[in-house]
Amino acid sequence: MQQIPRTLFNDDHDQFRTAFRAWLDNEVVPNHEQWERDGLVSREIWLEAGRHGFLGLTVPEKFGGGGTDDYRFAAVMAEEIGMTGVIGSANGMTLHNDIVLPYFISLCNEEQQQRWLPGMVTGERIGAIAMTEPNTGSDLVGIKTTAVRHGDSFVVNGAKTFISNGILSDAVITVVKTDPSKAHRGMSLLVLERGMPGFERGRNLDKMGMHAQDTAELFFTDVEVPAANMLGDEGMGFMYLMTNLAQERLGIAIGAVAVAQAALNWTVDYTTERKAFGQSIAHFQHSKFLLAELATEVQIAQVYADRCIELHLNQALTVEQAAAAKFWCTELQNKVVDRCVQLHGGYGYMREYPIARAWADSRIQTIYGGTSEIMKEIVGRSVVGG
Repeated sequence: MQQIPRTLFNDDHDQFRTAFRAWLDNEVVPNHEQWERDGLVSREIWLEAGRHGFLGLTVPEKFGGGGTDDYRFAAVMAEEIGMTGVIGSANGMTLHNDIVLPYFISLCNEEQQQRWLPGMVTGERIGAIAMTEPNTGSDLVGIKTTAVRHGDSFVVNGAKTFISNGILSDAVITVVKTDPSKAHRGMSLLVLERGMPGFERGRNLDKMGMHAQDTAELFFTDVEVPAANMLGDEGMGFMYLMTNLAQERLGIAIGAVAVAQAALNWTVDYTTERKAFGQSIAHFQHSKFLLAELATEVQIAQVYADRCIELHLNQALTVEQAAAAKFWCTELQNKVVDRCVQLHGGYGYMREYPIARAWADSRIQTIYGGTSEIMKEIVGRSVVGG
């Protein structure tokens, strides 16, 4: 099926795509299975990513970064990671680039930028963001982790869970309550760093999929954090989070469409080659109709995602549009991957086939970054109010 031409990217993006895909194929894909078994990637691959210029694309050049505000380069990385099928091994880098670094770039003062940004560009300092708590998922205002001011420091107590890059991270943006009496107006962002006394990593969580992506519990017991590690203004944490969540959700949507397209490509190849009752599986009417449906829906999702990227480039993407992209594209990803497993038959259940790994990796997509139900609530309020 001839796809609708995409007009979003130019030659610079195409060249970057070629370079990044080659790096994935040469450096990440051969190690993916080992990292899946290990439960995390090597720190060396982070340093390699830094050496190749794939970290800190939006960091100012004076700190060693790429100095670009063109989000399309981030979109290229998300797409190629999805198309290659190594989400668990490379997803931590998109988290570092597109979710964590925007806070450092927009909120850090000069001293903080000098202290943190160069290492985040080279891969020597890995970033994470800690929002979710054991008893607090989507209800961010309900977090219990506290930061009490004592002179020039804050003393932090509490716990976080499901933290991506949780084991490897060196600088963790931690959502804390600096004034529990003020609900969302009492929330702040503190950077907790590796080696701070009382800052402990729990277990590397045993997930259904994305095994190479380290996901951890974090525990804070009387952690003394310098006041100089506050990002932005005290009490403004919730507002900062709301500002950055739209880009996070757009990135998840972009990756979702890429995985769906990859699953479709793998399945067309498999069903075309696989024979049953004297003909290829692809030519049975049921298979043909299902592939036609999936191919059409993936194209529709791609067009919407591309339009959202264009809006984001012009700082015009709304929270509701990003939420719609996130829930629609991730729900579609799960639908496409599930149907493609079925078309693979018994082989679709074997982890040696990329479709089986994609099925397990995809299930989290409708949960993290805001569940589909929360995304629909956001969109629904814009439709009917309230």
